[in-house]
Amino acid sequence: MKDKVAKTNAMRILDRNGVKYDVVTYAVDEEHLDAVHIANAAGLNLEQVFKTIVMVNQANELFVFCLPAQLDISLKKARDLTGSKSIDLLKLDLLQKYTGYIRGGCSPLGMIHGYPTFIEELATIEDRIYVSGGLRGVQLHLSPEDLRRCCNATFASFT
Repeated sequence: MKDKVAKTNAMRILDRNGVKYDVVTYAVDEEHLDAVHIANAAGLNLEQVFKTIVMVNQANELFVFCLPAQLDISLKKARDLTGSKSIDLLKLDLLQKYTGYIRGGCSPLGMIHGYPTFIEELATIEDRIYVSGGLRGVQLHLSPEDLRRCCNATFASFT
């Protein structure tokens, strides 16, 4: 469903960069905040819904990974990509402190700090993908290249 929602930081960044995007809203289920459930709840094509995962390495450096909802990050590929000896998920209780976002509403756009960001290269086979709009219940539909440009991200294979 499409509804009018208040502008989020992610939307403001896209607006400032002249990016065309659509806003898709869905009913939030607090028990199921994963991207696969979100895709189903919003009636979206699962291959086009990308989740945002924040990881931290042994030097406490943060990295952002944006990947298809149904896939997982290869820790070996993530280590190689970031030059890290070890890398793991950022603890959920630290997510809001470092990104400004909560689980189920974490967007690769508009985080508190600009962390190195990687978008799974599978995104490039899609004309448009969905990412969190920065609030639970809000997805943004935009081109992968516009997302890459606005996040200063790199396309890479890490799944």
